[in-house]
Amino acid sequence: MATTPLAEVPPRARARTTGSLSRRMILIAAAWIGLLLFGGGFALDRVLSAAVTRNFDDQLEYVLRSLLVSAEIGPDGEVILSRDATADQRFLEPNSGLYWQISGKGSEPFPSRSLWDRRLAFGGVHDDRSVHFYNSNQFVDEKLRIVERDAMLPGSQVRWRFQVAQSRSGLDAQITVLRRTLVRSFALLGVGLVVLVWLQTFYGLWPLRRVREEIARMRAGQSNRVDTAMPIEVAPMVEELNALIEHNERQAEEARRHAGNLAHALKTPLTVIMNAATAQADDLAETVVREARTMRRQVDHHLARARAVGRRGSAHSRADVWPSVESVERAVGRLYRHVRIDVAGPKDLQVHVERQDLDEMLGNLIENAAKYGGGSVFVTVAAQAGFVELLVEDDGMGIPEEDRIRIFDRGVRLDTGKPGTGLGLAIVRDVAEIYGGTVSLEESEDLGGLLVRLRLPAAN
Repeated sequence: MATTPLAEVPPRARARTTGSLSRRMILIAAAWIGLLLFGGGFALDRVLSAAVTRNFDDQLEYVLRSLLVSAEIGPDGEVILSRDATADQRFLEPNSGLYWQISGKGSEPFPSRSLWDRRLAFGGVHDDRSVHFYNSNQFVDEKLRIVERDAMLPGSQVRWRFQVAQSRSGLDAQITVLRRTLVRSFALLGVGLVVLVWLQTFYGLWPLRRVREEIARMRAGQSNRVDTAMPIEVAPMVEELNALIEHNERQAEEARRHAGNLAHALKTPLTVIMNAATAQADDLAETVVREARTMRRQVDHHLARARAVGRRGSAHSRADVWPSVESVERAVGRLYRHVRIDVAGPKDLQVHVERQDLDEMLGNLIENAAKYGGGSVFVTVAAQAGFVELLVEDDGMGIPEEDRIRIFDRGVRLDTGKPGTGLGLAIVRDVAEIYGGTVSLEESEDLGGLLVRLRLPAAN
């Protein structure tokens, strides 16, 4: 026997994502931390390297000044130095890394013993007698840091160049150690800052995880609100979420109530039709038409409420009052040609109501005024404190004050001699309340009949 396969339950739709918020925050913070540490490390490296080099140069300049102070010209034109100027033992050891040399144009250079068979390069003459520092690679196996200055010695017409050189190995070693320390320190600092950012992000976004857990509990039926205390930044979102849940619950409850009310409203007409059909009544056709008209009116009423409930809260719901009033006035005027309808008020007012619902309310009020009035209807439009008031007055018999409350109940009619279902004012009240408005009944001072005051939220 063939079996019908069970319909597969569709999986729960997953929300579209654009990546992890935590990862995004951590990456941005890590990039910014890396940029700052790189810039700060580079600047600090320049400052510290310059300070170490300056200290190294100061030592070389001290030796250079000692040479200048102790130098003099001998009887044969050679430069003579006192013993104190070259007291450093490294000047006596060949290739020790510390050298001096005195050179003059037309004369053989006077080198330190440490230079042995090598000589420092002697370039062109400086335009000044200032101290000059520079690096040199003139020795293949040794990089030098050289300080030099030109000077004129007493008793000599030759401009002598005094040079002191030292191997850069010690200076480069200090700078290397310094940079290694900086790199390690800043790398450790960067890792620590990124970990701190991660902890901050994890702790800062923890309330969002709690919101997710609360929503999961609501979906599981364990609660119906997010009642857990939240930080100030998250609390508004939770309040809006609770408001949305309450709105949905209210709509669901209204939908259930509308369905029950509609079923109850249709039950009586259907019973009347079934009884007439069972008894084979002579007026069956008339009964069906009459009761069908009643059922259609009931359906229209509940559809109007359902439509208004579905549109409620929409910030885009707005309608121009004057065109709606004129449209309803023309439609009612064609039905009741003996009735005079006058309209007054500003023509630029708008309300936070859908145009179709506004037409529904005005149509019921103006049609009732034309039907139960004495031939005159006056409609006034006015703005008042965030609301738009629409006053519909007639010159009929009015409604006694004790009946003005119950007249809004569904099916209540004070005048049974005229056709109707008693749903007009009930529709107006229900739709107005859905949009945050009100409707009330008063006595018209000008026409003497009924005055209906409809207040709707203004949109401008």
